[in-house]
Amino acid sequence: RHHADAAFATMPNAEVFLVEEGEPAKTLATVERLGRELAAWGLLRDDVVVALGGGVVGDVAGFTAAIYHRGVAVVQVPTTLLAQIDAAIGGKTGVNLPEGKNLLGAFHQPAAVVADVDTLRTLPEREYRAGLGEVAKYTLIAQLRRDGIVLAELVEADAASIRGRDPDVLTELVRGCVELKADVVAQDPEERTGLRAILNYGHTLAHALEASSGFDELLHGEAVAVGLVFAGSLAAALGRIDAATAERHARIVTALGLPVRAPEGLDESKLLELMRRDKKSKGGLTFVLPGTNGLERVDDPPATALQRAFESVGVEG
Repeated sequence: RHHADAAFATMPNAEVFLVEEGEPAKTLATVERLGRELAAWGLLRDDVVVALGGGVVGDVAGFTAAIYHRGVAVVQVPTTLLAQIDAAIGGKTGVNLPEGKNLLGAFHQPAAVVADVDTLRTLPEREYRAGLGEVAKYTLIAQLRRDGIVLAELVEADAASIRGRDPDVLTELVRGCVELKADVVAQDPEERTGLRAILNYGHTLAHALEASSGFDELLHGEAVAVGLVFAGSLAAALGRIDAATAERHARIVTALGLPVRAPEGLDESKLLELMRRDKKSKGGLTFVLPGTNGLERVDDPPATALQRAFESVGVEG
């Protein structure tokens, strides 16, 4: 609606195929529909799929491109903050199942990613703010790894400008987040060594929160924000970080205008069941948590630590 005319002005042979809005569109039914539309139009292996939109469009179009003719090229053109700094970078594509988020997917690296921060001016406020959940994640990763300090300092110093969508600040913000993610992805492009798993910081609970509401109550970035607070509290309860470091999680999330507590009425046991289905899991509960060795995988923390973490985000047993 806002950017298609400009994006396709230099592609006279292009055809536009639409994806519905939001997480409910991330289904195999959408992929099948797109695949059939591409086939009817006559897409060939030497053609290119251009994914113009937010993370849902990028995930669905990328997954369709990954499996259509066993793989055609895709160019990601993200128009939301969350997609520009995270979803469009790294080649992860996929769709949801009722049993969990992103359970079906493929690694399919884009031929290019084109991110223009001017597109962020058209985002509804809640959608823009949700993208700041991933900004908080990258900020904390940079601090906990003691690299990407420029990114961390930018967020600490210019949170108000970030919330206000200052284009100069956003350019530096997007660049910093992309550089951090690209560095990690280049070392572990298909999550074989475990390094790339650090990019899921805060996501174990976040994905469970999204699934528990049928993917229509919390936006992804909002869920990530709560998941970061949970992860910091869990790491502190395990003695992996001190209380001040855990409190920094909530402070950064709050500074970016994001929620620090889960929606009311959620059941701890249901969330635990959903977390056990997380893609990182080996049959139990798996988290990415900070410690003296940086961010690393932690399996099956004790129930007392989990309870303290749940309480920190307002979930009662």
